[in-house]
Amino acid sequence: MPAGPTRTGWKTRGVRDRIETSSGLLLRPWCARDVTAVLNAFAEPVMRRQAARPVGSAADAERWLEEREASRAAGSSFAFAVVGADGAVLGNVQVAALDRTHGTGWVSYWTTAPARGRGAATGGLRALVPWAFRELGLFRLELGHRTDNPASCRVARAAGFAVEGLQRQKLAYDGVRYDVELHARLAADPEPAQRPRP
Repeated sequence: MPAGPTRTGWKTRGVRDRIETSSGLLLRPWCARDVTAVLNAFAEPVMRRQAARPVGSAADAERWLEEREASRAAGSSFAFAVVGADGAVLGNVQVAALDRTHGTGWVSYWTTAPARGRGAATGGLRALVPWAFRELGLFRLELGHRTDNPASCRVARAAGFAVEGLQRQKLAYDGVRYDVELHARLAADPEPAQRPRP
């Protein structure tokens, strides 16, 4: 039975915190032992846009992990480390901006440089979606990506997220504004077909 919304947020008791996928990936909560993995992930220049504050030291990585843990405990967002069969952290999937009135959430994802092109983002997202619908009782999940990021678009489409529109010049990085393509998936939508890996 889904945990469902409460007056103050989503219940966390009884919500599964580990999700195994048919492709061998594991989604689990981030934990203190992931400091090095987080630090390595955010050392890549393109990843610096994925954090509200720079993650350039072990202390920064510890704070990032503590924020994920606090948000999970409060029921305000749920981030999972996407882990390979060998135990290596391959990326992150998260559902946040939970709206208990309307049953909606905002999804985001990223992968480490070595994991790109290996299906970690797609596998992680495909596992997160049914979890968010069943465990949290959400009905609609949304995500957005810059229009100059076709890889993120492929992940969204492979996980069954339909394109719904364009948000013009929504994001600004280094003085440049970027359009964002909005995608969404409903609990009532059919499961997307599994695509064979090339």
